[in-house]
Amino acid sequence: MATQHGLVPTLTALGLLLWLRFAFTWIGIYLGLLLKTPESAVAVQVLVWPIGFLSSAFVTPETMPGWLGAIATWNPLSATAMAIRDLFGNPTWETQTWVADHSVLLAAVWPAVLTVIFLPLAYRQYRMLAR
Repeated sequence: MATQHGLVPTLTALGLLLWLRFAFTWIGIYLGLLLKTPESAVAVQVLVWPIGFLSSAFVTPETMPGWLGAIATWNPLSATAMAIRDLFGNPTWETQTWVADHSVLLAAVWPAVLTVIFLPLAYRQYRMLAR
């Protein structure tokens, strides 16, 4: 499917995936520096599951209860999943929402926001450990 739409959408999709991974890495670094024991660091992995399951990567938000659908719609993983579907010519569910119409923009903005928040927090936490 990617070859059908060319190299640029494929590279854009790959870039969006790496950009989201970069942002999530800073969240992980911050939480890893914040926690004091290896056991508590392992417990953070439990936080990974809600991000995936509370997204529209697997199921359309219209089939979810209202509050859960709203969370899934605005989830950073949902934005990236929708953007990649659009870039590969496999549009998202039959939704006509602002989020669905601007998925590539949101897929670029969400990681930027997360990085702007968690990179300085991780840096500050690292500096505090050095004292």
